[in-house]
Amino acid sequence: MSGPLSGLKILDFSTLLPGPYATQLLADMGAQVLRIESPTRPDLLRFAPPMVGDISAGHGSINRNKQCIALDLKQPASIEIVKKLLQEYDIVLEQFRPGVMQRLGLDYNTLSADKPELIYCSITGYGQTGPLKNRAGHDINYLALAGLASYSGRKETGPILSGTQIADIAGGTHHAVMGILAAVIERSNSGKGQHIDISMSDAALALSATAGAAHLAGDKAPELSGTMLNGGIFYDFYETADGRHLSVGSLEPQFCKQLCEAMGQPEWFERAMNYNPEVQAELKQDLIAAFKQKTFAEWSEIFAALDACVEPVLSLDETEQHPHFQERGMYIEVDAADGQRLRQVASPIKFSGSQTEYRNAGLPIGANTDEVLGQLGYDADSLAQLRESGAIA
Repeated sequence: MSGPLSGLKILDFSTLLPGPYATQLLADMGAQVLRIESPTRPDLLRFAPPMVGDISAGHGSINRNKQCIALDLKQPASIEIVKKLLQEYDIVLEQFRPGVMQRLGLDYNTLSADKPELIYCSITGYGQTGPLKNRAGHDINYLALAGLASYSGRKETGPILSGTQIADIAGGTHHAVMGILAAVIERSNSGKGQHIDISMSDAALALSATAGAAHLAGDKAPELSGTMLNGGIFYDFYETADGRHLSVGSLEPQFCKQLCEAMGQPEWFERAMNYNPEVQAELKQDLIAAFKQKTFAEWSEIFAALDACVEPVLSLDETEQHPHFQERGMYIEVDAADGQRLRQVASPIKFSGSQTEYRNAGLPIGANTDEVLGQLGYDADSLAQLRESGAIA
């Protein structure tokens, strides 16, 4: 394997989205990732439609470039296999509720006693401490408690759902990757690993960034449609004559002038730069009416020739065909275990020193069990006994 993270070896005990997406990013960058999956409780993402043959498109993408073995962690023989794997792997990522790995004897304190260089990342909804640590939750709940949902939406309709899982991905996935790589750098200096506690609700709170800073400095808490970036001014989406939409982000004066001129109303510029709520409300109504005078295609053509921070809202089909993303190489084909080639979104991280390798789509459960355990010294008879006992699959 090549890539800037070549040499990192990660055991991934996670399922669904936050953890697996984190290890996909790491694997795309060259890390060697081995998934540990239960043979009796497989990852539900494996069954998420649409299916391409027998493969879930989501699972095939989120778990690409990884190996996979099936171990029943309730059996002592499987725990021994994990401990043998830890002679080679020195990074662990897990996504169980607090206390689960401790009951299995696979928690950080237990494992690091024999392997002080171990980096161990735990992703949970509410973290390893606090009164909510054992509470169930989903993306929508973390965004709600962290305050993001309170100012994401419209006054008329209240909070809205995002098309992607913000707390899961921007919170869990990305913060886990950052934390792991920071710990790797620290270990290169100290020789010691550490436990990384990633709370998706903590991370969602941190995503408030400037809004949170303003509030803590004494500003009032942001409200729905009450700030520059959440609908409080003309920065917004606008419907066209044929029911499509454009995004208008023309905040800076030089972009705003081009917007107003393209609308045939250069005199609107002065109003656009006036952030009085009443002035902005009237301007938005004028923009709503103006955008409905032309079709999506007509407006797209007009703004394609301008640098006004106005772009069409594209469907995923249209995004796939867009020449910018095609030239950026953002769509690839990856080999699947059944011989198919799955179309997937490529890694968004471009390195000048290496090219991302796409070795395989997400594999069938236990696809590498015999291979990996064989490398640990288990012979055919031992594998047969483990399989018969249910410890492996």
